[in-house]
Order: sequence, then C-alpha cells, then structure tokens
Amino acid sequence: MKNAINWFELFVSELDRATAFYERSLDLKLKRELFNGQAMAVFMAEDPAVGGALVHSSMRKPNSDGTVVYLNVSGKLDEVLGRVPAAGGTVIMPRTDIGEPGFIALIRDTEGNTVGLHSPR
Repeated sequence: MKNAINWFELFVSELDRATAFYERSLDLKLKRELFNGQAMAVFMAEDPAVGGALVHSSMRKPNSDGTVVYLNVSGKLDEVLGRVPAAGGTVIMPRTDIGEPGFIALIRDTEGNTVGLHSPR
C-alpha cells in the first residue's frame, strides 16, 4: 500500500465561499468540476500524492466534530495561518511542534469544518 489515504472530501454548504477560502488561505488554485451531479473544487495532486475535493452535496453536511484531514503546507505553515483569518476562517490550534514529524495546526474553514495543516521538519 503506497498511501493510507488516497482521496478525501470536505463537505461544504457554499462551494464558491469554501473555494475562495482554500484558494486564498493555501495560495493555490482548485479545479472546479461536476461529478455525478455534485459540484466540486478539486485539490490537484501530483502522482502518487493524495488528492481530494471540496464537495457540495445535499446528502452531506459540513462537520467540525468528525475526522480531521491534514493538508500538506510544507514549509509554509506560518504563512497559511497568517492568511486564514483574512480569508474568513479561524485558527483553533496554532503551530504546534509534534517532534520528528514536524509541525501541525488546526483551522476552522468558512463552512465549519475542522481541518489540520501539517509541515514536515
């Protein structure tokens, strides 16, 4: 098994707002797609990296108490944390040293999801 996870989905109420938040906070561009009638904004990944998407679905709601997905912000953790409030989110756990694996932080996005950020040493 190459990766323990191969895809993730963050459920959102307002796809445009959520897309703007992640694009602004992470300083990247998401790819808008329609898949099986569901509007998505995809985090583009280079093979064999893990990919994922923001998903607007009438069957699923955003959740701050479920699984936490950690996004890779290698070497840019402090920059990203600095942009989160201006993009409409909240830093709920600041940069935290986790030893050899590096540093993590937790944010709450514009949809109410709790999302982790990870930067290796």
